[in-house]
Amino acid sequence: MSSITGEDFLESYWRDPHPALACAREHTPVREVTFETGPTWLVTRYADVRAGLADPRLAKDRRASLPAEERAAAPPALPPPMSHMLTSLDPPEHTRLRRLVTQAFTARRVAGLRPRVQTFARDLLAGLPSDEPVDLVARYAIPLPMEIICELIGVPELDRETFAHWSTVLIDECPEQELARVCAKMADYLGELVAIRRREPDEALLSGLIAAAEDGNRLSDLEIVAMALLLLMAGHETSAVFITNSVRALLADPAARHRLSTPDSAAALTEELLRWVSPALNASVRFATEDLEIGGTTIPRGASVTLSTGAANRDPDRFPDPTRLDPDRDPAGHLAFGHGLHRCLGAALVRLEAEVALPALFARFPHIRAATGEEELTFRRSVHVHAPRTFPVLLGPPSTME
Repeated sequence: MSSITGEDFLESYWRDPHPALACAREHTPVREVTFETGPTWLVTRYADVRAGLADPRLAKDRRASLPAEERAAAPPALPPPMSHMLTSLDPPEHTRLRRLVTQAFTARRVAGLRPRVQTFARDLLAGLPSDEPVDLVARYAIPLPMEIICELIGVPELDRETFAHWSTVLIDECPEQELARVCAKMADYLGELVAIRRREPDEALLSGLIAAAEDGNRLSDLEIVAMALLLLMAGHETSAVFITNSVRALLADPAARHRLSTPDSAAALTEELLRWVSPALNASVRFATEDLEIGGTTIPRGASVTLSTGAANRDPDRFPDPTRLDPDRDPAGHLAFGHGLHRCLGAALVRLEAEVALPALFARFPHIRAATGEEELTFRRSVHVHAPRTFPVLLGPPSTME
């Protein structure tokens, strides 16, 4: 495979990122590229990506890369509440916020959602027609995690349709002005919901975040709203993309699909799928706070750095025969949820949703198959995820006409 440079790399990346990332990993493992979000240094080897994810010299807040005299006066790169999200902060602010958030967003709270995930999956599948093409993205992959996020946060059922519409806008590529407008609407709504939960606590996550305290320190309303928005924007999208791409992978691999038959084998297959179709291709951008070397390449202070977890998870130096989906592989150490301080807080929720959603789908519709060829799918133009906008499937038994 020869090296891909410049516009050829981007053209290849938008068409199918994995071959482009593989070529970069082999020939130019640390390289400058210019995505639509701007220029960045793309890092693609497992060892470099894993080290970068834990390197304190790669900051999430752009201001940390500025000279001290400019830092205090510089505005945040993102407006509130996004500027208060965990993914936008560095220690010590990140440390304080994550410690408080983890008091409420516990493994026990996530595990307790399993019966609700099973119910939502069953109800969604029961409403799908078996005699006509169905868009799996719109009818299953998106609404399932949407319902679970609403359940987790504590969004009243009467408001969930509006909430889901806002979420769809955030997930789709849209003009920056529209994104800001919808984000503001969601922040206002969540702010009002936080005020209600301060007066009338319930068992949902918002009340848990309100109650979280350590040495007299508590989360502000703005920080609680930011956490709820992060769950929606990252957790919802991540699960929807992962469910969609996992179904695509399993339709092409009947042997792997049989591993969904028991909970233990389904959990093991989910872990290998996380490596193979990493929900996020790239970690959110970081900024070099000083000149530093990555993989033998010098990154200048202030430069944007994109650590490609998707490329790392298919690095042959870490995972033998990495382009093969292997249910018998031990994928321990994959970076689908990142590594270090910013490891994804919602990892357990994504796993839970997939472990329920995939077996439920194939058990109810054992004849499921793609309604179109892969070449007919239209993919989202996103730096962070690679997923079709729609994925038409047929659910009933094949007819003699097929």
